[in-house]
Amino acid sequence: MSAHAMTLPRRGFTLAQHLICLRGIAWREALRFLHQRERFISALVRPLVWLFIFAAGFRQILGVSIIPPYETYVLYDVYVTPGLMAMIQLFNGMQSSLSMVYDREMGNMRMLLVSPFPRWFLLCGKLLASTTVSLFQVYAYIVVAWLWGVEAPAWGYVAVLPALALTGMMLGALGMLLSSAIRQLENFAGVMNFVIFPMFFASSALYPLWLVQQSSPVVYTICRLNPFTYAVELIRFALYAEVDWISLAVVAGMTIVFTAGAIIAYDPARGLIARRGGGGG
Repeated sequence: MSAHAMTLPRRGFTLAQHLICLRGIAWREALRFLHQRERFISALVRPLVWLFIFAAGFRQILGVSIIPPYETYVLYDVYVTPGLMAMIQLFNGMQSSLSMVYDREMGNMRMLLVSPFPRWFLLCGKLLASTTVSLFQVYAYIVVAWLWGVEAPAWGYVAVLPALALTGMMLGALGMLLSSAIRQLENFAGVMNFVIFPMFFASSALYPLWLVQQSSPVVYTICRLNPFTYAVELIRFALYAEVDWISLAVVAGMTIVFTAGAIIAYDPARGLIARRGGGGG
């Protein structure tokens, strides 16, 4: 090879090559999901426990007064449904990131090291694939909730899809950012519990914020600062074919922040370095 040829700039990948890579990432995530049936079952069990037991027990006690986007009084199980949909995506985002920690511990992250594609593209591809998996889980829950009698306007089930995609990406990017800072698999479970439960309970998923404000202004402030609150409200309004612009702006902004943070912080060789040095998380 001539010296002139060696100094030629490297050409980028074509759109078709990027799509082939993205299809491979999505196919790997789909196979993992299909082979882990208990993951799908557990994703439905958690929200259905709230719907069948807690919401059924509280539906007459905790009826929700008229607040946007509702045009009349609603039962508790109707109010809590958007929050349970967001909970599915929250757990899915953390479980997907757990698989990244596992891959790094087992050395499977070498594919990210040897791949000629940009690291940001690989991470975003995995984020899109895990978000797609969460959409199937959420719509499976919607079907069960509809059979249980929790209904939204027919067009709302279509209008909510973009909101679910955006919230799924935000929560998946958050999990990816957390996984970039954890070296050992056993440490991730504690971090998941430390993040998931405060985010879920300190939000508008289970109760309106005006009730929280009446009982505790401090908790109300925490709920207002919680990005999960805006994810829930974005889904809630989208179910009625409406847009909560503040929630949309917050969720979109935090998606960009979390994704950028994960791209900057994530080092695919981290697990290999930890194994060579024997470092802990």
